[in-house]
Amino acid sequence: MAAKKNFKYWIGKMHLWLGLASGLLVCFLGITGCILAFEREIEDATQAYRFSQVQNKPVLPPSKLKEIANTQIKGKEPHSINYQTGRSAMAVYYGYEPKYYYIVFMNPYTGQVLRVKDMNQDFFRIVIDGHFYLWLPPKIGQPIVATGTLMFLFLLISGVVLWWPKNRAATKQRFSIKWNAKWRRVNYDLHNVLGFYMTWVIIFIAITGLVWGFQWFAKSMYWVTSGGKSQVQFTESLSDTTKMNKISQNAPPTDILWARTNDTLTNFKGSMDVHFPENNKASIEIAVNPDPYTYWQADYRFYDQYTLEELPVKHIYGRLAKASTADKIARMNYDIHVGAVAGLAGKIAAFFGSLICASMPVTGFIIWWGRRNKAKKPKIKKARITEMA
Repeated sequence: MAAKKNFKYWIGKMHLWLGLASGLLVCFLGITGCILAFEREIEDATQAYRFSQVQNKPVLPPSKLKEIANTQIKGKEPHSINYQTGRSAMAVYYGYEPKYYYIVFMNPYTGQVLRVKDMNQDFFRIVIDGHFYLWLPPKIGQPIVATGTLMFLFLLISGVVLWWPKNRAATKQRFSIKWNAKWRRVNYDLHNVLGFYMTWVIIFIAITGLVWGFQWFAKSMYWVTSGGKSQVQFTESLSDTTKMNKISQNAPPTDILWARTNDTLTNFKGSMDVHFPENNKASIEIAVNPDPYTYWQADYRFYDQYTLEELPVKHIYGRLAKASTADKIARMNYDIHVGAVAGLAGKIAAFFGSLICASMPVTGFIIWWGRRNKAKKPKIKKARITEMA
């Protein structure tokens, strides 16, 4: 019994000091996580330019939409054109030196420009930069966020150890909040009971966050899920430049591949991204996603820009049918992090998980502060008795 008490004592000490060290960061990540949980739904409800009424005529090809978008964004070339039934086509522009990120929203049937948006000024983009990097340069902010998340993962595990009831009599109070008790007891129950219930959701949020934060963690996760294999790193698929001037096309290569892909899809309600080659060596990428509210199910297809032949890939971002179980889990990382992998129910769980995550440092600090002050009182009392004697 002494050994068990000693073990819990040191777990409690580590839980306390790591909680105090990471509390503000965990609270911030929880609040921003709540905001981002329903990002797509809020955007759809407040940004009417994202939608275009379906018309009984063909949509414009990628090259035409690119031409129209380039009249709005001078001196830059779009990275991709996005199509989705019932929605506006999007021409996406981004670069790193200098940093820019624009989206041109267009009616896919007429080419009418509906909105030109600087995404670096977008509310959700600003929140995402804070959530991932604390608005610092990524090389500085990402390790800080990842370290705080690693501390929080330990807090979740150690919290379950500390929560675990000593005996059967103590079990009942560990599963319910005593609402009619004094506020300190209610706060204690909120920290322990809600923490226990939501640990099984929050732990997935923490683990998926660490996959982005640390390369060693991402590699370890893939190694475990694949049964001891290493993940093949992403490499760019290249076109055969020796055939650059030997093959002539009747239309731009992106338009031909886009039309071919469309012909293979029947009653398709998902989204399609057509990525333009950035130079004469690059390939043309077409991503076909049957569920636009998640990412993991997308087929990523790479084509030689001269021969239009599909290029084989060995990394995880190829065709879904060829992905292993470990590849699919790696693809799911973002969707698991925001709860989208389980649909609306998953997003609701992620929202409340993030909310409770933000509350844990607050309720934990109140518990620590109350115990600290309580421990001081006997010393003051003893000092007064000595003085009176």
